[in-house]
Amino acid sequence: MTNYKDTVYLPKTDFSMRAGLPVKEPQILKLWKETELYKKLREQRKDSEPFILHDGPPYANGNLHIGHALNKILKDVINRSQSMLGKNANYVPGWDCHGLPIEWKIEENYRKKKIKFNQSLLFKKNNIIFEICL
Repeated sequence: MTNYKDTVYLPKTDFSMRAGLPVKEPQILKLWKETELYKKLREQRKDSEPFILHDGPPYANGNLHIGHALNKILKDVINRSQSMLGKNANYVPGWDCHGLPIEWKIEENYRKKKIKFNQSLLFKKNNIIFEICL
């Protein structure tokens, strides 16, 4: 079998060929914490033009899938690029469900049980009676 290692010409760098993430990541996080990097960035951008990107829940509309990862990655790239352009792009996770999926699921369950809206449901939990108006 041919060893192709000597046929691939890559640039020589100081970067190691192995990422060593389990060892390297804690070191990077420690450095960021010690230098207060994020705090300095927030302070530097506090009077800049704000850039607000509303973010929703990671998987409110079903099971987690690759589209959710893509969504978060794209939002991260957008926020970082806007920050690099000098804007105050502070990432704040939100909970905008774009269609209120939990309410819709409850509604579907009521329909299955043939419960109509504009009526009250009574239920008891821990000796407390609750009334829900639909």
